[in-house]
Amino acid sequence: MVADREGGARRKPARAVAVYVAGGAVLLTGCASMPDNGDLRGVESTPRQDTQVRVFAMPPREDAQPSEIVQGFLEALTSDDPQYATAKQYLTGQAAKTWRPELSTMVLADGPATEADPAGVREDSVNFSFTLTGAKVAVVDAEQSYAPAQGSYSRQVRLVRDRKSGQWRINGLPQGVVMGKSDFQRNYTSVNKYYFASNSAVGTASQTAAVADPVYVRRRVDPMTQMVRSLLNGPTSWLGPVVRSSFPSGTALRKGAGPLTPDDQNKLTVPLNGKATQVGRAKCNEMAAQLLFTLQGLTPAVDEVEVQAGGEQLCELDEDGAAAVAARGSAKHPEFLYFIDGEHRLVRIPPGGSRSTNADAVPGELGGGERALRSAAVSRDEHTGAGVALDGKTLYVGSLVSGSSLGEPVVRSAGKTEDERLTTPSWDARGDLWVADRDPEHPRLLVLREGKGEPMEVQVPGLDGQIRSVRVAADGVRIALVVENDDKQSLLVGRIERTTKDVPGGKPGPGSGVSVFELRPAAPALEEVTTMSWAGDGRLVVVGREEGGVQQMKYVQVDGSTPEGPAPDALTGVKEIAAAEDGRLPLVAYSEDGIVRLPDGAQWQTVVKDGSAPVYPG
Repeated sequence: MVADREGGARRKPARAVAVYVAGGAVLLTGCASMPDNGDLRGVESTPRQDTQVRVFAMPPREDAQPSEIVQGFLEALTSDDPQYATAKQYLTGQAAKTWRPELSTMVLADGPATEADPAGVREDSVNFSFTLTGAKVAVVDAEQSYAPAQGSYSRQVRLVRDRKSGQWRINGLPQGVVMGKSDFQRNYTSVNKYYFASNSAVGTASQTAAVADPVYVRRRVDPMTQMVRSLLNGPTSWLGPVVRSSFPSGTALRKGAGPLTPDDQNKLTVPLNGKATQVGRAKCNEMAAQLLFTLQGLTPAVDEVEVQAGGEQLCELDEDGAAAVAARGSAKHPEFLYFIDGEHRLVRIPPGGSRSTNADAVPGELGGGERALRSAAVSRDEHTGAGVALDGKTLYVGSLVSGSSLGEPVVRSAGKTEDERLTTPSWDARGDLWVADRDPEHPRLLVLREGKGEPMEVQVPGLDGQIRSVRVAADGVRIALVVENDDKQSLLVGRIERTTKDVPGGKPGPGSGVSVFELRPAAPALEEVTTMSWAGDGRLVVVGREEGGVQQMKYVQVDGSTPEGPAPDALTGVKEIAAAEDGRLPLVAYSEDGIVRLPDGAQWQTVVKDGSAPVYPG
């Protein structure tokens, strides 16, 4: 089993492949048509298999030459062998002991090509080497966290011939595994594990926010048990500073547990070690909520979780119970979709289903027309709105209650042109309001606690360029930014960290601050980003263009990977996009056709011809 066909002549088959199917497993083996020396031109990709079929490579044949040993080893890396036992048969005993495949997965554009030692294999040779090469696409680290990568890959594989048996084996190789992009997509799947935002509240209920932490697991190697182990190991390093786990330190699956499978009532029992025996009911419910949120992202077959420790039941929790423990953005169903109408007022319509285009002005001055608006945002509880004036100079905040007034602007920009003034604002899960001032003389990212008071300037260490657009995730600890640098726009995701020292009256005191750390690319292939919006707990929808390409609309993961499933239907002339974290609601866009929306299973439909700046709450 092997890696990618992409690459034309470079992907010439290295050998014939015979496929045997028995007991739900596919065994891949080859005939003896391998060259004895010279270059291996690449590893041929295996066709897509049924996700329920497990695929295993064959061990090395007797008297296999170095090129065949390397080929077989690379094939074995893409199999469904849980512990890479077959791959280790291509290694010397010492190399098998020291090789750690779990340390990383290097993803290349094509399957790894190999360059052989030009000296070739002589009859008296006992050493040989190949260099694995390719173009980097991404790397998955020991935490199972994905990160885009660029540049050339080059690593050496050394072989030795055993003097007694005469068999060639690999005795030097890089740690981790390496494979082509298509094999990676076939072998691995992205799943969100869930933790809780540290010291955060959602809305007025002060409910804990659940935060998605995406990782990649092997698709057909007991992914349920993999995900539970990953959850218990704690959050990835990038997200760790702003989240907490309710599992006590050292908690792991009970020795010998697994594979984990739900029963015929869709209930999963998770047996933990003794570290969890002393937790109370409330803490256990939090643990169960983390498990349920995580596993439901992997499969719909889990409706309830039972947590055990020391052989005794600690608690059990179903979906309703988990929803009471913590809030997920993807579970929040907005009451309305909002946009700016032809009279520059903030108006609203039901978010989905009906094709009615009758929009109602929101209650209060934002919908009254006294202040002409060009963009707006509505808090996640839909009680408060924020609007940017038509010229982009000022930001107003007001209650969405009849008779309410706006008062004085809460932010002013001194930018000389509309494009150099305020961005569309965004509300986070705490009820704080974010906006960027694009004034080239004084660029700022600002946050207003609960949408009022003195704006606080947000520090963004490592920011290279000017912020053009801002969207905060429903969890309140991640932020998406469109950043412009040298006429190119990039979509970046950062981690929000807060240092709050309150004084009497509930206001932040000296030493308080907000920063955005470790910006990382979410759409590395795009060089021009027109607009973007959160479209789930760990996903965004983005409109942009690759170098030399045309405008496209696509979904991207916060870690920079591409989610499974189709992209949204094409739409020309998109200027703004809006998506709800609840994926059941339609995408909405402002295009050359006005406000349009994309209901599930249908084509783009016109909502109104004369309107702009559509937004869901947030």
